[in-house]
Amino acid sequence: MKRHFCLICCAFLLAACGNPYPEFYTLTPEGPSPSGGGIGIGVGPIILAEYVNRQNLVIQTSPNKMEIAEYHLWAGDLDNSIARVVSINLGRQLKTGNIRTYPWLRDSEIDYQVAMDIREFIAGADGFAHIEASWRVYSLPDRKLVASRTFTGKEPIATEDFEAMVVAQSKLLGRLSEDIARGIRTR
Repeated sequence: MKRHFCLICCAFLLAACGNPYPEFYTLTPEGPSPSGGGIGIGVGPIILAEYVNRQNLVIQTSPNKMEIAEYHLWAGDLDNSIARVVSINLGRQLKTGNIRTYPWLRDSEIDYQVAMDIREFIAGADGFAHIEASWRVYSLPDRKLVASRTFTGKEPIATEDFEAMVVAQSKLLGRLSEDIARGIRTR
């Protein structure tokens, strides 16, 4: 296990150092955006832990140490990317094309608002991507809390590169979206 840990750390760090030109990554939803009407779902705001709320990808190399991938960057703001992916995933799972990301123009167009605090969204030296996110669903326009939970998960990183790390993080957002959709369905 310790050998696997060292190999993953070295691979990520060598990949980070080996390319003097930035590479950009984006999170992907489980499929295309849904179309049509349906219940209105608004996703956001998304609050990110300070250590992941940055342009660079982050790797946890030990329990108390993070490495910043200097030349491996998110293609946009991470909180907006997470909101986009989760909203598309929720639209697909709840069969609605009526999805918005925060901020939206009018609460009257939204039936449910999903707010999230993401405390962990990293690649670990254990070969897994990790997430810890507290989510809350409010009915609108009355802003009544109808569901809330903390979701934790990990997803294996298929190969020792940054793109595989982002693929694993996208899969985690898919699982988070499934958890939120269950909360909305059972309200």
